Amino acid sequence: MVQMNASGTITGFGELHDRRAVVTGASSGIGRAIALELARAGADVVVHHRRSANAAESVAAEISAMGRRASVLPFDLTHHDAYDDFVEAAWSRFSAPIDIWINNAGADLLTGPDAKLSYSQKLQRLYDVDIYGTALLGRLAGARMKTAGRGVLLNIGWDQADRGMEGDSGELFALSKNAIMGLTRSPAVSLAPEVRVNCIAPGWIKTAWGETASELWHERVLRETPLKRWGAPEDIARLARFLVSDDAAYLTGQVINANGGAVR
Repeated sequence: MVQMNASGTITGFGELHDRRAVVTGASSGIGRAIALELARAGADVVVHHRRSANAAESVAAEISAMGRRASVLPFDLTHHDAYDDFVEAAWSRFSAPIDIWINNAGADLLTGPDAKLSYSQKLQRLYDVDIYGTALLGRLAGARMKTAGRGVLLNIGWDQADRGMEGDSGELFALSKNAIMGLTRSPAVSLAPEVRVNCIAPGWIKTAWGETASELWHERVLRETPLKRWGAPEDIARLARFLVSDDAAYLTGQVINANGGAVR
């Protein structure tokens, strides 16, 4: 049974008291929801962002209001030569090792400025941020965790990556997210038994793009989702909290669909 102690910390299922987490891309959407959920479970959180300083500070303020520590850390994931410095900065924020690293950051090719890029430019963008970022940050963080003797890495994939979706965006995201989902399984072996590595593959989640999607897209979501609704960022965040907690201690190398039962 979930309970709360006198200091406001959740005890019981999914507890993360005395854990320190990094969430990349934590200023909005799924990343924001995950950062807040981890704090709600008792973790201190490093809130990463690329250029959304005000939004990141707002997330940090909500975390602080829960009685947890929060630290905002800006970094552009396309700066590959500075990854070591970024990880070092994250580790130094709370003067203690990081226990949880969540690779959530990804290129926004649907609603941001990158939506106007050409196909080849979008492909490069996905490589620079999604693939390279997940692979190298996971490698750097995972090595530190293995040395420390414990840790959890969590990646974010896409439920349609391994079954296909039509259109340029479907092709591009299938390429990048399949890479991430496939990558998850090997570090799970390399870093075991000290570090667990898993991946969540969200379905139709109502983030920024979903909020402005046409009626045709809304109809498609309901048609393809047995639970007959969009997923919320909080649905993914609650699963993330479970996967990085000790209650998921026997799960590693898994890609878990969180998509309302969609099968196509």
